[in-house]
Amino acid sequence: MPTLTRLFAPLLVAGLATCLATPLLAQGSKADYERAANLGRMTRGLVANDQLDVTWLDGGQALWYTRDAEGGARESVLVDAATGERRLLPSVDVMRAAIADVAQAGATTGPATVGFDGEAFFLSFKAVTDAWRYELESGEVTSVGIRGAAPLLLKASETPPRSNDGGVSCPIHFVNDLDVALTILWVPRSGAEREYARVAPGGTWSNSTYAGHAWVVRTPDGKLRAGYVAEAGRPEALVHAQTPVPRGGAGGRQAAESGEPRATRPFAAFVRDHDVWMRDEASGVETQLTHGGTAEAGFGGRARLSPDGRYAAVVHTVAGDAREVHYVESSPRDQLQPKLHSYDYLKPGDAIDHDRPHLFDLAEGREVPVDDALFPSPWSISRLDWQPGSSTLTFLYNQRGHQVLRLVAVDATTGAARALIDEVSATFIDYSGKTYLRQLVTERDGGPELDYLWASERDGWNHLYLIDGQSGAVERQVTRGAWVVREVEEVNVERLQSDATGEAARTALLRVSGIFEDQDPYHIHFVRVDLDTGELTHLTRGDGTHALEWSPDGSHYVDSYSRVDLAPVHELRRARDGGLVAELERADLSALLATGWCAPERFVAKGRDGETDIWGILRRPANFDPSKSYPVIESIYAGPHGAFVPKAFRATSGPAALAELGFVVVQIDGMGTNHRGKAFHDVAWQNLGDSGFPDRRLWIEAAAKHEPAMDLARVGIYGGSAGGQSALGALLSHGDFYHAAVADCGCHDNRVDKIWWNEAWMGWPIGPHYAEQSNVTNAHELTGDLLLIVGEADRNVDPASTMQVVDALIRADKDFELLVMPGVGHGAAGTPYGTRRLRDFFVRKLLAVEPRWQ
Repeated sequence: MPTLTRLFAPLLVAGLATCLATPLLAQGSKADYERAANLGRMTRGLVANDQLDVTWLDGGQALWYTRDAEGGARESVLVDAATGERRLLPSVDVMRAAIADVAQAGATTGPATVGFDGEAFFLSFKAVTDAWRYELESGEVTSVGIRGAAPLLLKASETPPRSNDGGVSCPIHFVNDLDVALTILWVPRSGAEREYARVAPGGTWSNSTYAGHAWVVRTPDGKLRAGYVAEAGRPEALVHAQTPVPRGGAGGRQAAESGEPRATRPFAAFVRDHDVWMRDEASGVETQLTHGGTAEAGFGGRARLSPDGRYAAVVHTVAGDAREVHYVESSPRDQLQPKLHSYDYLKPGDAIDHDRPHLFDLAEGREVPVDDALFPSPWSISRLDWQPGSSTLTFLYNQRGHQVLRLVAVDATTGAARALIDEVSATFIDYSGKTYLRQLVTERDGGPELDYLWASERDGWNHLYLIDGQSGAVERQVTRGAWVVREVEEVNVERLQSDATGEAARTALLRVSGIFEDQDPYHIHFVRVDLDTGELTHLTRGDGTHALEWSPDGSHYVDSYSRVDLAPVHELRRARDGGLVAELERADLSALLATGWCAPERFVAKGRDGETDIWGILRRPANFDPSKSYPVIESIYAGPHGAFVPKAFRATSGPAALAELGFVVVQIDGMGTNHRGKAFHDVAWQNLGDSGFPDRRLWIEAAAKHEPAMDLARVGIYGGSAGGQSALGALLSHGDFYHAAVADCGCHDNRVDKIWWNEAWMGWPIGPHYAEQSNVTNAHELTGDLLLIVGEADRNVDPASTMQVVDALIRADKDFELLVMPGVGHGAAGTPYGTRRLRDFFVRKLLAVEPRWQ
């Protein structure tokens, strides 16, 4: 790829021409302010078919959706998933009008829930016990009730359900057709049920949920009565006498109370008053196993029993520091006098809780001493689990400083510990963003096989490895190449046919980036990988960032992709091979372009090493004139936990509105940010003050050669939180390049900010690099114009971080502006007043214009 590339999509060339044809006005004018303030309203709803609300039929054999047609009309389209054949159907508005003619007054108010069985539509408007059937051929309308509206009914689960990661937002409506009250509970992936509602006999209850989320219904005595997994297009969960009771499976907290109970465990273990107790289930006798536990040094949480019930693991915690941060709310709305607020807030270097797992043999009523040499200084001890057979306890040890991440295996009989997986880094392990661990038990002809699926950057890229569950040896690197696994969506065999040997293939659905060399390396793509062979099936290929919506049976999916300069494209594809069945819709920008809207331009330049591509975007105002000169403003966020340049299509944004005032606004992902290779990310190690500025400067300079209207004698920068730290750092360390900055709620000294985020990248113990990179330490280096913004009620970043900069600037006799916003929390610059002040500041400092003049 050439260092300088112009990356407009062909369909938007007309958009650029429209942009240039807009009448030219002075920069920072009243008209510019009005256009910036109204950009969202002016562009809202002007992109036809940018989103598809898809409803799957017959488990996934067909789908239907409503599209935007010419003249503002809406059309419904039925699509055969196997062939892609399309058929136009009546719109919901047509059906609503027909039903209104026969229904009682007000019966068709509110949004419609719509189902389709191939011959007729079924609609319900109030999520109660009535529904209407609309005959497709004749247009005849009949009232059928919920019982007669099978396409709207959610099928009850045969086994106790648990939620998956969730799909599209959808409603769920419970109808209690029993003569007893029912309790409705949501069941997350962990199985820890959460009560949401109680429904009287004959009553109803509705809630918004996500496709794939699990719900259960319990009777007053706590017994499981029904279970459901939410599905788009089938909202009605009817509980009646014939509703099947879930049997067996791994349901929520009380799943064993109905249906086939799991094997009875001989013992129970629990924590009482910070000590561990056990109970013999046969006799009911309780025995105290530990003594002397206190809130400062004692046991807590729940005991993790081995599958056979003989052993229990319980975590003991020695409490660390209990730092509090205090702030005064100067102007509370409910009283005259100020309020003092306090909250827990550990900071880098503070003593943290020290967790240590303890092991108990319940059959012998004793503790099994565990060798703790492999986990001496935990940041966390998590994911306590048992291997099949009950002889081995495992847990994940994250060492403070985040350079060691270790799966520890403990022999239940001896307490001997060994490292099953030992991940070590000379810099940091991105535990908060890249940890993936899953135990896999596969039934083979020779018996069960135990493996772990593990994510690691050991080869320089975030990839998956299959680890032998007994020896800890790497069986195979599942994925490899100069690209990264962003997320493991699911690991399953349910969606695949058995292979020729009769064994179901083990596969994983992955969200990945950088897999296509000729595309933006941050684009989200999806692949399916065979865990035993490493064979990849590409599920997405279009040049954009992708999102999938799966059919209930997993046989097909809708792939929607876009770029900042490409409106969404929606395709129907086969899950088996990722093959294209049909293009469903391509969003239409005609109405948007008619407003003078300008697409962002993608731009690539080489970074500090002269080799690595640095990606970013430029935004121009709608009345952009290439013969004029425009100040440049960078919107910065350089936090190593992510990458922040937008990739998906959006008609408007905060930076786009700022550009309308007469600026070219840029966003760049420099080195030190995430989702590229390990070397790219490691630039941030003990080096947050770098913020990728050497790359950002080169990118802006290259962009200015490409777009001569960019005036590098007038460069501004703004950001919030970590971006606020970087924005001020630009003036302190790169004042020869940046001339004005707005720093909002910045974590200006990493010793004053929250512990987890700062130790993750700056490391522990606290070294001199913390002070050396502090904006407080370097405040005397300020050049250029600065506006500091802070909310006095910020609980994310301690407001003292900003005020200590203020103190240092005053002591250094530096001029600056300060906006303290009473009662406002994190992100004060994002409030209407804060946004207006940010815009006015740049208009004054970079355009030399008094804001909002006529």
